[in-house]
Amino acid sequence: MRAKVQNRLGSIRKSRGIGASDLAQRVKVRRQTIYAIEAGTYVPNTELALKLAHELGVGIDELFSLKEGIRRPRPPVAAEVLSAGAPVKGQPVRICRGAASWIGVPVSASPVFLPIADAIVERTARSKGRVDLMVLSSDEVPRRQLLLAGCDPAASLVAHEVRRGSGLEVVTAMASSRLALEWLKDGKVHVAGTHLEDPQTGEFNLPFVRKALPDGDFRVVTFAWWEAGLVIAAGNPKSIRGIEDLARKNVKFVNRELGSGSRALLDRLRDDAGIGKRSIQGYDRVVYGHLAAAHFVFSREVDVCLATRSAAQAFGLDFIPLHRERYDLVMRRRTAELPAARAFLDALQHAALRRKLEVLAGYDTSETGTVVG
Repeated sequence: MRAKVQNRLGSIRKSRGIGASDLAQRVKVRRQTIYAIEAGTYVPNTELALKLAHELGVGIDELFSLKEGIRRPRPPVAAEVLSAGAPVKGQPVRICRGAASWIGVPVSASPVFLPIADAIVERTARSKGRVDLMVLSSDEVPRRQLLLAGCDPAASLVAHEVRRGSGLEVVTAMASSRLALEWLKDGKVHVAGTHLEDPQTGEFNLPFVRKALPDGDFRVVTFAWWEAGLVIAAGNPKSIRGIEDLARKNVKFVNRELGSGSRALLDRLRDDAGIGKRSIQGYDRVVYGHLAAAHFVFSREVDVCLATRSAAQAFGLDFIPLHRERYDLVMRRRTAELPAARAFLDALQHAALRRKLEVLAGYDTSETGTVVG
């Protein structure tokens, strides 16, 4: 069957907010030529096609392709999946370019929506985390991305503000604070979020960053202060008042993973209260992330978890504050100088974002954007 050239010039141009006349001037053709290409009635020569791709910041194959009667399957893409658990076949992921390879970030369905994904795991490899991905549509993978690892429930608010202001997409990989720092050290992510407290000095994050990155090649920026505490069902039906109530036989708990700031805080508070691990029903039951833990309370699978106030607010649950923590963002110095990172850091200064963080998440943004290391 005869092949035909198809193009995405119109959709990509509009997504960049570029008018047809403006684009025509940039590539030195008439506006009518742009419209004819978009309508498929005119196929540009190689020089013009390359100019259009350059002005729109995309590969030429993203603008033009051959439409054939038989669609050949896309070859699998080798990638590493960033996850605390082992990847499984059919798992949906987002795709992001890492320092040396493609990275797949697992996404989960909400109770009412399917996940937004770029690919699924087609085949797992023997080496840890290595997989082959079946890309659903390479057209959906943006070229300007920043990969952020951490457990902040408000990461979606940041991602929305950054994309709205700069077109940069922030892809979030769920990780404990220690795992996020490990991925940053290995060059797998651009930014790591952490809320670890040194029990000896009370200093947040910097002692752990210095240990993880002993070469001193890092920049640490405060994202926000938040409250960590007990998330309980609305109305507090079990009359939970403090950490001591976790030892009650009629109270079911769900824990966070080792390496998370919440797990470290729980163990410190538990030791101070003289509560053994075995006294807490559900201590060994682990979930990943503040929102995931709060959802267990919301669904009545457990009575209580330790998470942020923002996680409790997200599900309309009650909250008992126990500790105030600083959540910082860590990146390599060279990363901080990239245009994508500068756009990300600039978004932290936006009043609209700070207002959302204060109202929707209950964060203290008085130090947001402050360089602390």
